[in-house]
Amino acid sequence: MRGLPFAALIVIGAAWGATQPLAKIAVSEGYRHFGLIFWQTALVAAILGIACLLRGKAVPLTRAALRLYLMVAVVGTVVPGIAGYQAAVHLPSGVLSILLSSVPMFALPMALMMGNDRFRPARLAGLLLGLAGVALLVLPEEGLPAGVPALWVAVALISSACYGLEGNLVAKWGTGGLDAVQVLTGASVAGIVLSLPLAVGSGQFIDPRGPWRAPDLAVLASAVLHAAAYSGYVWLVGRSGSVFAAQVSYLVTLFGVGWAMLFLGEAYSGWVWAALAAMLSGIALVQPRPGPLVPPAPLRQNAAG
Repeated sequence: MRGLPFAALIVIGAAWGATQPLAKIAVSEGYRHFGLIFWQTALVAAILGIACLLRGKAVPLTRAALRLYLMVAVVGTVVPGIAGYQAAVHLPSGVLSILLSSVPMFALPMALMMGNDRFRPARLAGLLLGLAGVALLVLPEEGLPAGVPALWVAVALISSACYGLEGNLVAKWGTGGLDAVQVLTGASVAGIVLSLPLAVGSGQFIDPRGPWRAPDLAVLASAVLHAAAYSGYVWLVGRSGSVFAAQVSYLVTLFGVGWAMLFLGEAYSGWVWAALAAMLSGIALVQPRPGPLVPPAPLRQNAAG
């Protein structure tokens, strides 16, 4: 089916884009970062762990693998999760989606410094457009909702910087032959180990016994969508290649903004729409490398693995 990859791209973008409004709902009644990170990692570990079992692929526990899991857990989950959930308390969900699309803007300078990529003039223009997008949010008085300090934009951008660093570290040192689902499963287990004592010690642990409200359902839905979208992305890379699959970044941003408008009733000023246009134009010029945790060799296979 020729249209299947395009349909998959749209579904994956829609699913991933929905995780930002769900994060906003998750923090709407007092839940905070450590408790949310623990349940996010626990649920993703359970879902992807089952996927590993069904695929007949174990999650290795060698010293090198454990170092990889720890790195991905810290740089790709715990630190960006702390920043992202704190920013979600203060910023509109659509703005969070726009800021999250800045990952390539951080990843490219890191890639150049680490020798993972080469400089091209068009990419400099892309970086400048990305900076212009952030400026359009924080400089005009109408860019952010009244009373929201621009500081929270900087906090949200910590997540993007972490994801950019994560991708470059994986590109530099590889995954030791493990595929993306194995790595994310191991990293999620590492995230559980790291976040549980933080959640309990800070008093942010979320009691799963209920009663369940909208934030609890949002956490569950976000974990399911994240695991499903990530697995679908890995399949799409194997089916259609990393260049095609990387286009999902545009859809994640657009769906994130659209879902926020539809389900949260958010409305944005012209400055926010200008920021979105600048950021998407910047992505097009920067043309990011394949997403983090997607090693090229193991994924040159068909959808059946």
